[in-house]
Amino acid sequence: MTKGSLYCVSTGPGDPELMTIKAIRTIGECQAVALSVDGTRRDKESMEENDEEALKARCAAYRIAAPVTPDLDKKEFLYLSMPMTKDRDVLKQSHRQAAESIISCLESGKNVAWLTLGDVTVYGTSLYVVEAVRKAGFRAEIISGVPSFCAAAARLGRPLAMGGQQLHILPSSYHIEEALEYPGVKVLMKAGSRIGQVKELLIEKGCRAEGVERCGMEGERTFKSLEEVDKEAGYYTILIVE
Repeated sequence: MTKGSLYCVSTGPGDPELMTIKAIRTIGECQAVALSVDGTRRDKESMEENDEEALKARCAAYRIAAPVTPDLDKKEFLYLSMPMTKDRDVLKQSHRQAAESIISCLESGKNVAWLTLGDVTVYGTSLYVVEAVRKAGFRAEIISGVPSFCAAAARLGRPLAMGGQQLHILPSSYHIEEALEYPGVKVLMKAGSRIGQVKELLIEKGCRAEGVERCGMEGERTFKSLEEVDKEAGYYTILIVE
């Protein structure tokens, strides 16, 4: 039996129209679709229909792809637990379980499209699993897409960098104090519950910033200054700092 292949498919930042033609084609050609969900890993066979729909609804990448991918719901679905935590043991276990689930599907000869928000290569959770899949002897390919910070800059009508200006991409849920001293423009991603602390730090350092929350998604908000950023701004908030 021919082995299946894994495709890590970037769905873009939120607007379905920003999905690439290649991403849509790849999903259409795969027999199975993998979704990252926050919580306990659950097998499709053990779920009631309403549970499965709830899991789909919780996955931003699925919500982006569904309107522009014909017959998406006719495919087999894998629901992979990707907890929002920094606990390395918990993460390692979830990555191992995800690899096992995908490899089992690939062994049956099915191709799997793992849908990922934004661009897979920028903090994509699926990349932690790709290495294990490849070590098991299966092919894995990355399908690139529009990164969220590029879409956010376009939404704000501004460049990210010009001429010889440097550009730095920073995960703001980690320590970024030193990185804020770098020359050029800083893009802050993944602030999550620390958005209030990040805002205070930027004000303390005299930084100027613009931002977008949920770029291209329902509930999108733009911030033309730090003063407009409130504590309700969530995980999907991009800040562009100078």
